[in-house]
Amino acid sequence: MEVLKEKVEEEEAAEREEAAERAERGEKTLRPVEVRREEAPLTQEALRDLEKKLSEILVPGKISISTKDTIDILKLPVSYQTNTPKEEHLLQVADNFSRQYSDLCPDRVPLFLHPVNECGLPKFVSTTLRPTLMPYPELYNWESCAQFVSDFLSMVPLPDPLKPPPFLYSPTTVLEQQKGNCFDFSTLLCSMLIGSGYDAYCVNGYGSQDICHMDLTREVCPLTLKPKEIVQQQEKAPAKKYAIKPPRDLSSKFEQEQEMKQQEQIKAEEERRLREEEERLLEAEKAKIDPLHGLRVHCWVLVLSGKREVPETFFIDPFTARSYSPQDDHFLGIESLWNHKNYWVNMQDCWNCCKDLVFDLGDPVRWEYLLLGTDKPHLSTTEEEDTGMNDDEDLDNLCKDDKDKSFDMPSSWVEQIDISPEAFETRCPNGKKVIQYKRAKLEKWAPYLNSNGLVCRLTTYEDAECTKTLEIKEWYQNREDMLERKQINKVTGLNIDYFKPGHPQALRVHSYKTMQPGMDRVMEFYETARVDGLIKREETPKTMTEYYQGRSDFLSYRHINFGPRVKKLVLNSAESNPRPVVKITERFSRNPAKPADEDVAERVFLILDERIQLRYHCREDHITASKREFLRRTEVDSKGNKTIMTADMCVSFEVEPMEHTKKLLYQYEAMMQLKNEEKLSRHQAWESELEVLEILKLREEEEEAHTLTISIYDTKRNEKSKEYREAMERVMHEEHLRQVEAQLDYLAPFLAQLPPGEKLTRWQAVRLKDECLSDFKQRLIDKANLIQARFEKETQELQKKQQWYQENQVTLTTEDEDFYLSYCSQAMFRIRILEQRLNRHKELAPLKYLALEEKLYKDPRLVELLKVFA
Repeated sequence: MEVLKEKVEEEEAAEREEAAERAERGEKTLRPVEVRREEAPLTQEALRDLEKKLSEILVPGKISISTKDTIDILKLPVSYQTNTPKEEHLLQVADNFSRQYSDLCPDRVPLFLHPVNECGLPKFVSTTLRPTLMPYPELYNWESCAQFVSDFLSMVPLPDPLKPPPFLYSPTTVLEQQKGNCFDFSTLLCSMLIGSGYDAYCVNGYGSQDICHMDLTREVCPLTLKPKEIVQQQEKAPAKKYAIKPPRDLSSKFEQEQEMKQQEQIKAEEERRLREEEERLLEAEKAKIDPLHGLRVHCWVLVLSGKREVPETFFIDPFTARSYSPQDDHFLGIESLWNHKNYWVNMQDCWNCCKDLVFDLGDPVRWEYLLLGTDKPHLSTTEEEDTGMNDDEDLDNLCKDDKDKSFDMPSSWVEQIDISPEAFETRCPNGKKVIQYKRAKLEKWAPYLNSNGLVCRLTTYEDAECTKTLEIKEWYQNREDMLERKQINKVTGLNIDYFKPGHPQALRVHSYKTMQPGMDRVMEFYETARVDGLIKREETPKTMTEYYQGRSDFLSYRHINFGPRVKKLVLNSAESNPRPVVKITERFSRNPAKPADEDVAERVFLILDERIQLRYHCREDHITASKREFLRRTEVDSKGNKTIMTADMCVSFEVEPMEHTKKLLYQYEAMMQLKNEEKLSRHQAWESELEVLEILKLREEEEEAHTLTISIYDTKRNEKSKEYREAMERVMHEEHLRQVEAQLDYLAPFLAQLPPGEKLTRWQAVRLKDECLSDFKQRLIDKANLIQARFEKETQELQKKQQWYQENQVTLTTEDEDFYLSYCSQAMFRIRILEQRLNRHKELAPLKYLALEEKLYKDPRLVELLKVFA
């Protein structure tokens, strides 16, 4: 690069001297890398000769390197097969730029300017970009666009890893074939990003072996990374002046220290083992040194900050859809970059990869541009250069020179990029894609491709060789049972199912090891979808714990202890063989409508011991809570006598004793109420156990059926909706035809009087004709009489109004006279209209009668029978 700088400085000094000489002679100055407009343009014959020579030089075999599929060139648009004069001019500009660049920088590789397209025609790289805003809202952000391109296309390696490809297909062809190299990926992605409003560029540079080969075996799968938990600092409650000291900790500190040391040793041993494993893998990777490091050509996308509120400049690898900082070691250098408006060559040293590069494309020292018509702001000239440009005449000459040298980029030769809804939904080639990560494998499927709705599966492994499976995560879509995700731990055997809202049992999460009833499991529910407010149910072989929220009785917790089952459990046998309930513990939230001494906080039913324990809420100004215990005895003794409530059947501790609570009647009523509540709690425990069995049975049926839901708007897959819609359209069409036929059929009222299906005789046909003509004649007469009646009525009303005016003419005011004149004018207008309608009806009535008679003689239903009378 030092030699390059010296040559550039020498060339600039010579250019300034030549410019000074030309300024004295009044000539225009041209930069060495710009187009010389003074040269005479090529003639049409010269252009045809040049095209003929180029066609002889191009090798057809090179065009089909990227794909084995044949491309029908005849079906491609004209812009794919020919170049416009402006494009030919641009190619000349690019060739001139390339020659001067090679002279100034002989140690640099040739520029990637105009590779051939699918038709074997050279096209400039900037015109291959086709900025397009997709009609899908999901493709409006760069993350979704990059992920779509990464999933939709299959990677094809470059024919020569050390050189850019000799061809660059249009994005439409790449979408059609669903395969391409890194330049094809970047061209399609850059077109979508520019259409979405990003300041995006295609970059021709050098990358690491992993990124060039799309090797993600050293990268951690993004789905395995746990999101950072935001630790919320809880505000400490202010210490009370008079507070009870906590109970003294009587546990052995020595034992705690020994246990902590043991845990630390186990943790250190595990960390050491993992560190040794990582070091071993790193040494193995270091032993595999890439001999082509720094020479592998790669193409990616650059997104500059500014537009679309992008805070920092970053890279996007089109193969993996990942974003990288320019400081990343995967990107080793940049030769050039381009968008749909211009082309820039990097003039900065890349000895430190891309970490020190300045992406100010308006700086001509760092980035040499091809065309002057760029939207990037140029750096301001120095004070020394500004001293000679103070005169208005020099400024006008400078602007005139820039105008002569400017050349706008031709419009893209590529057709509008179109992604069909089917292709957008399918995403992956053939509907499936597999990506191998470090100790993980990611599989993707198109929706509805798998009968169970599986769209994604992530398998994590314990070893680097991916032989021992640790965990499997599966994602589902369009499931009728609302199953969204399934997590299977192969080590512990724990299965966790996650559901979206809408499950028949309002399930949200189901954790289990086996579907056998009575085993360990946890069920979480959508509490807003349940009437009882249940949010969580934990079950073990001997216990069941339920958590509630938002109940009217303020129940928040229920814990049930079961005894051994009498018979062996069979699915759906809870009704005939329930587990015996031994103990029920219920907890209640604070009810502000009750005093704390009467609001139960915890209630325990000891069924085998026939005892009921109550603990009430503690008042804010107290340190202890009231308690009460009832000894529940049978209602009759051994002799059949009714048991009487005694004082020893209720043991209570009250913070503030009250008189009414000591009475036996109050205690008796409370115990009888608790007996009823105990029966209700046992019944609810039985219902909970039965509900668990129903959910397990339902889940087994759902897993066997795994029915998928299809939207009514999906006419391609929803066969029932399609058949129903077609049937409805057919019925409506038939009904419309029937109505039209009935409206136009003048014989329909008369044919309806005949028996259905009976064939007409000649006598009946003559009678139908006569009746139809007679009816039509009567309607014409009725219409004439109606018009005549309205005419006579209007005439009589006008005569009465005139007579009234003659009688009261002397006493009428001006307003009455105006009203009379207005009425007469309107009445005369109506009379004239009715007279015209009556005269016109009299003229047309005979003609209409004759026309109907002619139609009847020509009617296909009567024509054979009325031939004799015609």
